[in-house]
Amino acid sequence: MRLCALMLCALAASTLDWSAPAHAAAKAAAASQFAPSRFSVVVEGKGPHVIFIPGLSSTRDVWAASVQALKSKYRLHLVQLKGFGEEAGPNASGPVLKPFVEELAAYIEANKLKSPAIVGHSMGGLAALMLAAEHPRAAGKLMIVDAFPFIGPVFGAPDVATITPRAEQMRSMVLAQAAKVTPAFGKPADCPATLPAPARIVGNMTNSAVGACIMKHGATASDMRVVAQAMYDDMLTDMRPRLKDIAVPVTMLYPQDDRLVTKEEADKLYAESYAGTPKLKLVRIPGSYHFIMQDQPALFEEQLKAFLR
Repeated sequence: MRLCALMLCALAASTLDWSAPAHAAAKAAAASQFAPSRFSVVVEGKGPHVIFIPGLSSTRDVWAASVQALKSKYRLHLVQLKGFGEEAGPNASGPVLKPFVEELAAYIEANKLKSPAIVGHSMGGLAALMLAAEHPRAAGKLMIVDAFPFIGPVFGAPDVATITPRAEQMRSMVLAQAAKVTPAFGKPADCPATLPAPARIVGNMTNSAVGACIMKHGATASDMRVVAQAMYDDMLTDMRPRLKDIAVPVTMLYPQDDRLVTKEEADKLYAESYAGTPKLKLVRIPGSYHFIMQDQPALFEEQLKAFLR
């Protein structure tokens, strides 16, 4: 099914061989008033608060271009889940996604961040939806970058019960590799925008050389125990019944490339997935795969700045 290629191939990608060397995440700095245990935060710039959340097995490096474009006007909180680009800490065992969201809400409250804008990619977008539904005063508005409130339909599963066996199987497959691979924690990604376009597209997560570089960096710099559990948590989270409870504006960016999916198919999939969201704006990004920020950086920056105005 071509639609599967658009997003949760991010989860399927977790089963790849990640033994190649890579760089790791940037030095993290916890905010002065609250020291999170589930994630680290790098804070840059001055102005209205914006929180960025990467996706599965991604580091904060995915937002590098956005930081440069926004830090002169905004206070950017670059969140990074522990286990992705750095030591796993408490994420090494047990549930990951819900505890992360709860701690993010505590971070916002402790640091008195008034109505911050939340930008989340993939699993980070799902986390943003969870935050807004469970903690109505935590977020001022959301930008969701290619995430689903429930991933089941991408796999042909209508509900959590149906997708659970597949989620358990995928988690087991990733955990089986955990003892074989040592994450390459350490330096930030080296993925300059000047990387030449790929001669051919490999896979269905990104159609750019920068995106492939960023994706490889995140994969090789992640603890697969955390990847396995976060992937499992993502697959079994169904936010569709809670979409009606999200009172803040939601801008949802979704990718579309004729090599993967037609405009009509993409429009239908995302419109149906977000049905019932009160203040929803759906924006199709043409010529992009899952890593919209890298595949179509100019269009992404344009939409991001419009969202933050």
